Amino acid sequence: MIKLFYNILIVSSAISFMTTTANSGIINVFCYYDSRTYYREHQANLKPEDLDPAMSYCTHLIYGYATISTHDYKMMPFDPTLEMDHGSGNYRIVTSLKLKFPALKILLSVGGGADKEDPQKYNKLLESTERRNSFINSAKILLKNHNFDGIDLAWQFPVIKPKKIRTAIGSLWHGIKKTIGGTKLVDDKSEEHKEQFSNLVMEMKHALKDDDYVLTASVLPNVNSSLYFDSYSLKDNLDFIIIHGFDYYTPDRNPKEADFAAPLHELHKRNPKLNIDSVVTHWLVSSFPPEKILLGIPAYGRAWKMTSYSDVSGVPPICIDGPAPRGPYTKESGLLSYLEICTKFLGHENNTQVDSQYYLKKIPDLTNRHGIYAFRLPDKRDERGIWISFEDSESIQNKALYVKKKDLGGIAIIDLTLDDFKGVCKDVKFPLVKAATNMLHISRR
Repeated sequence: MIKLFYNILIVSSAISFMTTTANSGIINVFCYYDSRTYYREHQANLKPEDLDPAMSYCTHLIYGYATISTHDYKMMPFDPTLEMDHGSGNYRIVTSLKLKFPALKILLSVGGGADKEDPQKYNKLLESTERRNSFINSAKILLKNHNFDGIDLAWQFPVIKPKKIRTAIGSLWHGIKKTIGGTKLVDDKSEEHKEQFSNLVMEMKHALKDDDYVLTASVLPNVNSSLYFDSYSLKDNLDFIIIHGFDYYTPDRNPKEADFAAPLHELHKRNPKLNIDSVVTHWLVSSFPPEKILLGIPAYGRAWKMTSYSDVSGVPPICIDGPAPRGPYTKESGLLSYLEICTKFLGHENNTQVDSQYYLKKIPDLTNRHGIYAFRLPDKRDERGIWISFEDSESIQNKALYVKKKDLGGIAIIDLTLDDFKGVCKDVKFPLVKAATNMLHISRR
């Protein structure tokens, strides 16, 4: 009897060990697909069939973005003509990728910063049980009718305001006003909205459990986690939390000062909360399970316009003149896809005088703490100057290594449509996705 008990104990321990080992070895790679790529041209137009090479690396694909009706608060397609069956049927085309990749889970994301209509509607929805039910029921129908495997709540909470650049006198006056009037809140009902968002997640988890749908939430850039997310109540109802660790500085938020857009650690003499490690640490300290935390990494760069007044060394933070002109493919000022950036380095290896006039000078991150950047000085007419904070294969591997060291659940690449998905620069399709995923696999062997 004792021997039998001993054998059972050994077998149970072995099973427990194998389970623990398997769980700790799980690598989640969430890949965002922004459907707005459909309207881009030439090299920026990613068709669903172009996704195939990336699907070998992605465990989950997140389709962005759905929206919310301001009339009845139902979840609805962002672009019905593109996404519904009576139009181009893009929802069904993308979810059919599971025929080729059976292990792939495909989620539909709502919000994501893409929804510009009445930004207050996300908070308004939370404030009413009836509105939450309308949203949940419509979301479930949308998922089921188009064969999605879950939903990502990329909720558009109010973002913290950027710190203004002030002179010494301006800083003094601002301090006096702050002392007298106090700090102006971005949302004076944030505590209520935090509790209501937890209720939404709990109610949605209950509604989706019979279909075994995946439920995730995304912390969008510059949204204060402590204001809107109650990690204790969320941890049992969310499968993952996805931290968008970027856009701490952008040309829109900071038109007069360029800086690292996605620093891994705290920057000297800057806001100590505007970095990845600060946000991740908040969630870990709040007892959210590390295996449920994913780090979102951008596949694009933020670009500002350099002028003759900018520091010639390019060392951030530097004075700047608003966003850089839009790129040839993405056509969005202040944003450049990885393809639009990497093509600006071709031929720069020789560092000749001619090259320096047309190509960017890349500055590596020797500390692996802040990120890389590149710049080109303006010409004699004060034109063509540009400063870019971005990710390349090396920097994205460094962030994947950070995920490994913190024992997090994985990464999220945001998004596939901004990677070099045609392999133009180095004949490698989706180089950022590949580099990050390979690092995760290597570091976990």
